Amino acid sequence: MMSKSIRVYSPATVSNVTCGFDVLGFAIEKPGDTILAEQSARPGVRIKEIVGSDSIPLNPLENVASVAAQALVNHVDSKIGIDLTIYKNIKAGSGIGSSASSAVAATFATNQLLGAPIKNTFDLIPFAMQGEQIASGAFHADNVAPALLGGFIIVRSNDPLDVVQLGAPPELYTVVIHPDVQIKTSESRKLLPAQVPLKSLVTQTGNLAGLVAGLLQHDYDLIGRSMIDIIVEPARAATIPGFKELKQTALDAGALGAGISGSGPSVFALCKGEASAQKVLEEMKRSYQNFNIPFDTYISPINKKGTIEIID
Repeated sequence: MMSKSIRVYSPATVSNVTCGFDVLGFAIEKPGDTILAEQSARPGVRIKEIVGSDSIPLNPLENVASVAAQALVNHVDSKIGIDLTIYKNIKAGSGIGSSASSAVAATFATNQLLGAPIKNTFDLIPFAMQGEQIASGAFHADNVAPALLGGFIIVRSNDPLDVVQLGAPPELYTVVIHPDVQIKTSESRKLLPAQVPLKSLVTQTGNLAGLVAGLLQHDYDLIGRSMIDIIVEPARAATIPGFKELKQTALDAGALGAGISGSGPSVFALCKGEASAQKVLEEMKRSYQNFNIPFDTYISPINKKGTIEIID
């Protein structure tokens, strides 16, 4: 049974998580995008309004939310009409899953509005990925999956899609600093090496395996010593003003590890416990003030719920 309208919240995410390029991501509690989806007599998906951003296109063929929602509508019944209002709280190009949050919120809202024809939430991921592809230029799920499902996510394969939900250790917190610098994922991908030495691949694989084991075993020390990226971070670090200083400050303040969130410019740190995270946040803020670049900060436990319907 179709509802007349529904409001949905989808959280920001941290992807790559140092050594987990394109295969690892997790959700945070705030910020996040909210989407209001409403029935319409006109077939197709349209963007009614975007609140909070002037740079995101209203054209439904160019907006990640409408592209994702339309993909689902086409799958279910192309005669259905839906209007979307997007409340944008994650800045575009921030490196914390701005496009994924909108694409996921629109997909989830559309499915619920139509009476949940897609019963398994996992099966919504491919539709959201079609929206995400518009923004990033790549068909991948390391932001989309955690935004939808919550917790830590492994993307074992994009084609065929194979996603594994890990959850998260209970005391794990993240700190994120988002410098007011825009980096497009599609441009950042061009900086990556086309080939890597076998020795580097082995080291990176060992770190990723250790990080996943640490998350599953709630071994915070193992998490920390596994958060080393020797392939992607060196290629992208120079695009983020003050990255090396921010990372070292986080580690000196007691963070388990730190790195680039997504393709940047956001920098994240993982910490054991809220008190440690608060200390790391304060030290990172103090350090970054020297660069005279405006920035936003977030502190959050790992969001284990993912995308949710907002009940008024």
